[in-house]
Amino acid sequence: MNIIKTEIEGVLFLTPKLFEDDRGYFFESFSLREFEQAVPGAAFVQENEAKSTFGVLRGLHLQRAPHAQSKLVRAVKGRILDVAVDVRAGSPTFGRHVARELSDENKCQLFIPKGFAHGYAVLSDEAIVQYKCDAYYAPSHEMGIRFDDPDLGIDWLLQANQIILSEKDKKHPFLRAIKSDL
Repeated sequence: MNIIKTEIEGVLFLTPKLFEDDRGYFFESFSLREFEQAVPGAAFVQENEAKSTFGVLRGLHLQRAPHAQSKLVRAVKGRILDVAVDVRAGSPTFGRHVARELSDENKCQLFIPKGFAHGYAVLSDEAIVQYKCDAYYAPSHEMGIRFDDPDLGIDWLLQANQIILSEKDKKHPFLRAIKSDL
């Protein structure tokens, strides 16, 4: 896999080395040996999968310390816009985001380190998203940020009337309201 640094320190874009022939294709979707060269000490403990339809927007989610999570995200079916927002206290890129399209066609992945809020929007009729986490889900430490926070300026590539949110995601505060809780 090719591991590419993004415009925000710590967020990585992974592109596969794809081997194709008349039978189909093959690629390594994950190699701990290669991944640890970019992220020393990487140790994923949980993998999640979510199926969603067009317009579903999940996020922006994060877990506070000591249960903060790093994630390695990929779309195994369909197409999503995956977004990571820097919420690390004192970071020079606090409040900025990285957005990348992940799909079953490009087979790319996004690594999101601890200290980032994460979300994605489904751009295809249906998407199945898998993501590895390096910490277990801890409901007592979860929090969220409004997907449409004007200070973040995220273009989700969907019209407002196309966006489908959970009741929980509709109630998240703006980043400035929770900055001291991070």
